[in-house]
Amino acid sequence: MRSIAVPVSLLALASFPAPLAHAQQLTATELSLGAATAMTHRSFVGAELALAHRPAADTRVALALAGGTVAERAALRAQLTVQLLVNSAARSGPGLYAGMGAAFSARRSTPGQGFLAVLLGFEGAPGRRQAWYAELGFAGGVRVAAGWRMRWFPSWWRDR
Repeated sequence: MRSIAVPVSLLALASFPAPLAHAQQLTATELSLGAATAMTHRSFVGAELALAHRPAADTRVALALAGGTVAERAALRAQLTVQLLVNSAARSGPGLYAGMGAAFSARRSTPGQGFLAVLLGFEGAPGRRQAWYAELGFAGGVRVAAGWRMRWFPSWWRDR
């Protein structure tokens, strides 16, 4: 009796993770357009374009590029962050995320500066193809950004 129970138990345990191994991972590519400001002794104000990829359900790698002005001179900002998404598949309601990375700021006639970037963000319906977003963080001053985010999901993911 014991010799039959052991193989049956092993077979049951071996078949349990099989459905999990075939589960599809929700990934996405994102494009964001909006406005950004970094408030310091010389504040930056400008337009921002961001490209991001979600390699896993709850992770996003984002590159935000902004062009604008600082003290009436042309300026650029770049920020690369890794973000943790709390409810990335939600098709309704707001989503929360936090991120950390690096930022760079440059303006005409002055040397550029690098900063540690930390952010907290909210976005509408992170499981839908488009929605608003708003971020608050620190990257060489207090940084605020807001705009519209478009997402491309795998073909099996549908808005409902």
